[in-house]
This record gives sequence, structure tokens and C-alpha cells, in this order.
Amino acid sequence: MNGFSVLLQKEFREAWRSWKFLWIPLVFALLGMTDPLTNYYMMDILSAVGNLPEGFEMLMPELGTADLLQASIGQFQTFGLLVLMASFVGTISKERANGMATLTYVRPISFRAYFMSKFVVMSTIGFISIVAGFSASVYYIAVLYGTFEVGILLACICTYFLWLVFVFAVTLMMSAAFTTVVATASAFVIIFVGQIIDALVGVFWTVTPWKLPTYGVQLIRGTMEMSDYWWSLAITLVITIICMSIGVLTMKKNASMTKI
Repeated sequence: MNGFSVLLQKEFREAWRSWKFLWIPLVFALLGMTDPLTNYYMMDILSAVGNLPEGFEMLMPELGTADLLQASIGQFQTFGLLVLMASFVGTISKERANGMATLTYVRPISFRAYFMSKFVVMSTIGFISIVAGFSASVYYIAVLYGTFEVGILLACICTYFLWLVFVFAVTLMMSAAFTTVVATASAFVIIFVGQIIDALVGVFWTVTPWKLPTYGVQLIRGTMEMSDYWWSLAITLVITIICMSIGVLTMKKNASMTKI
């Protein structure tokens, strides 16, 4: 791919200068440690707040390590995805709107290289972020509750990373196809409305990208139906490749819309 290494270095430099390699993983680390600490110290927090009726007693549910990790993943699925998608949804459309893309398009660089350089940097930041988030969550769960089997935990992290790769492919495809406002709305609808639909009526199907975060936890619980797991992984990979291909094609089609 023409100029891929040059574009990749450019994207990495821009990500470093905007501190995305620092603050996004930090957000995930904070999200990861929230649930284990909050659940463990809930009674102390309530006591410190005060103003509780005399004789008040609150029974906390007995949560296992998998339950707490699932709670942390739930944080990643809401606030974490919001941060990631909001940070990258305009990565192509904004450059096209402000004329920055013109400096790239006039050079002998392929659209595929341009798209893939952004996708690789997004995926790298996403991977570092989930490693930070899972590490913070697993550390406090291990200290306060119990440990995990390392192999299964790594499988869970890799499963969630594949889900993030799918999210990035959809986000970047929308950024290549539409203006920033439309791309933001479209990407958020596909990812978040898809999650809501899967949560409400997902019992009627077992193979979909939106189930990967749940399937990662089921691996830890030992309740995963592996045929559903492998089919979901395969379909997610196929859809991701399709989204990336559409993104390259639409970026090429919309090149004439670039502001000069």
C-alpha cells in the first residue's frame, strides 16, 4: 500500500500529541476499578455518608469474580465506548471538511493506506485501553475477592478486543461515508441501539457481534456454548472486513467533497 508507513507514523504522532495514548487508557482504568472497589466498600461508604435510620441494615448480594468483571465490562460498554467513538468518529470526515485531507489526496497515496493507517492507530489505542481497564479491574478483584485462570482471562480480553475492532470498523466507515454529525448519529445508533435490541430480544439468536462482550464473561464462567462463540467470532470478522472495504470505497467516492 502506497505510503502506508508514512501515514501510520503521521497518525501515531497526532495521537501522541493529543494525549490519546494516555487519557483514554486512564479512563478505562478508572472504569475498571470502579465496580470492585464500590461493591467492596459500599457499607463503609453508606456509613460515612450518615443520616441512616437507626438499626438500618443493608444486605449486599454475594458477587463472584465473574460477576464483578462483567460489571466492569458493562462500564466499558457504556462510558468506554462513548469515549472511544466520540474520539474517533470524525477522524476522516473532519479532515475532509476542514481541507486537511487535500494535503493527503494530492500525494500518490492509496485510499486503502489512508484508511488502514487510521484504523491501526484506533485499534492500538483501543487495545492499550482495554488492557488498562481489565488490568485495573482484575487487580482489585484479585486483591479483594479472588483470582482468575490466566488463559481464560486472556481469551476474554481478546474476545472483547475483537468486539472493539468491529466497533472501530463501523465508526470509521461512517466517518468515511458521511459528515461528522451524520457519522456520529449513525455509528451510535448501530452500536448502542444494537446493544439495546440484543439485550431485549437477543434470546432469540445466539450468533451476533453484539454478544461478544457477554460471551467473554461466559468463557470465564465456563458456561459458553463454543459453537455459538466461534460462529460469532467468524461473523464479526467478516462484517468487520466488509465495513472496512465499504469505508475505503466511500472515502474514495467522497474525495471530491473535500474542502480546498
